[in-house]
Amino acid sequence: MTKTSTNTGPLAGQGVVITGGSRGLGAALARELARRGARLALIARGAEALNDVVETIRASGGEAHALVGDIADKAQTHPLAGSAQALLGEVSVFISNASVLGPEPLRLLADTACEELERALAVNVVGPFRLAKALLGPMIARGRGQVVHISSDAAVAAYPRWGAYGASKAAFDHLARIWAAETEGSGVRLFAVDPGEMDTLMHRQALPDADPASLARPDTVAKRIADWLEDPAVPHGSRQGGAS
Repeated sequence: MTKTSTNTGPLAGQGVVITGGSRGLGAALARELARRGARLALIARGAEALNDVVETIRASGGEAHALVGDIADKAQTHPLAGSAQALLGEVSVFISNASVLGPEPLRLLADTACEELERALAVNVVGPFRLAKALLGPMIARGRGQVVHISSDAAVAAYPRWGAYGASKAAFDHLARIWAAETEGSGVRLFAVDPGEMDTLMHRQALPDADPASLARPDTVAKRIADWLEDPAVPHGSRQGGAS
């Protein structure tokens, strides 16, 4: 059942799909966009954590739906996109946020298994590509919509032991640039965000000795991204710094 939001901001009533919506920045974005009246379809592999986020949003009067699935699995991509469109009616915003580190603990490329690199590419590049193909078409046909790629500084800096993640994020960044070039003038806006280092489970898995006090809070970054979604002055094809 669709709920009518009393929020009258730019995102009120808009259908938003977020991958990796069960924790970290994805969950923070879900909560923030729900506060602004967006209607959400959240995708993640972990049902329990995903349902917790959905129930929290619903308890606050928002609309959110849990879609449990693995975006790296080709057989699941179109059913996930179809379910999101059926639940929301119109998907106005797609936030491609889900990602994996690759090997854990992080290892040199020479010690990284081919399968670990393949998994990073499948989740961080190929899955988002398939979902974007499914969701962008209707946006272009309507002449409106927004796509956000959540990137990383590892996409542009060669950090030792971050090889699988960094290579996949570099490809993800360039994918965003090509999507932006090909959708220029369509009415769809696409931009990428480097959120910086955040206090998340993924960051703790990568760098367990990092001081949480030195890291950005996902809720803070989520508010900035939501502001950019509401700001028409953010350029199509740009790369924003979420933690700056």
